[in-house]
Amino acid sequence: MTTRIVIADDQEAIRGAFRMVLDAQPDMHVVGEAEDGVAALDLVGRLRPDVVLADIRMPRMDGLELTRRLAGPSVVAPVRVVVVTTFDLDTYVHTALRSGACGFLLKRSGPNLLIEAVRAAVAGDTLISPQITVRLLRHMRPLDQRSGTDGAVPLDALTDRERDVARLVAQGYSNAEIAAELFISPGTAKNHLANIQQKLGVRNRVGVAGWAWSSGLVRAVPDA
Repeated sequence: MTTRIVIADDQEAIRGAFRMVLDAQPDMHVVGEAEDGVAALDLVGRLRPDVVLADIRMPRMDGLELTRRLAGPSVVAPVRVVVVTTFDLDTYVHTALRSGACGFLLKRSGPNLLIEAVRAAVAGDTLISPQITVRLLRHMRPLDQRSGTDGAVPLDALTDRERDVARLVAQGYSNAEIAAELFISPGTAKNHLANIQQKLGVRNRVGVAGWAWSSGLVRAVPDA
């Protein structure tokens, strides 16, 4: 099946470059382009693409608000959104992921990572630029459980095995790698992950990883 993609970016040159890369793939087709968030929202409503690539800084409606409207927790039929931007500010990353983005990519990451991000989104997985992942791990701090920040689910809501799986997800392990590490089958690892997502009320691996980092299940990496 061909993955149908909408590109939302206020720079025509960027849209053209992305279209060239994606349309060259046998399993992908760009079905529409939008130069701002409002136009993108309308286009997605009419075309119902499989994946939306959204820049952050766009006129009329930015990519973060667009992501929330297309993939946020209250959306009945969410669309897979991958944020692709020049700016990797922590506030942008956190807002995008909490708004339902299933990927966060820097434009300088190159065409191969762009293709991988689209395929990961279609598969229900996520891809974040490696530079961002490292920084998130370095600076993430446990939430204040007493204040109920973000309505965090407590650690004991998960079984010991589920916590092991969540920890490895946050460290970037694939299902196959988790299976090998824990001496279980990839299918069992996938089932554990599905149960974790249901208990945490998140839609993908990014949500699981974010919970693991912010809850203190994965300890922050000290600054170099």
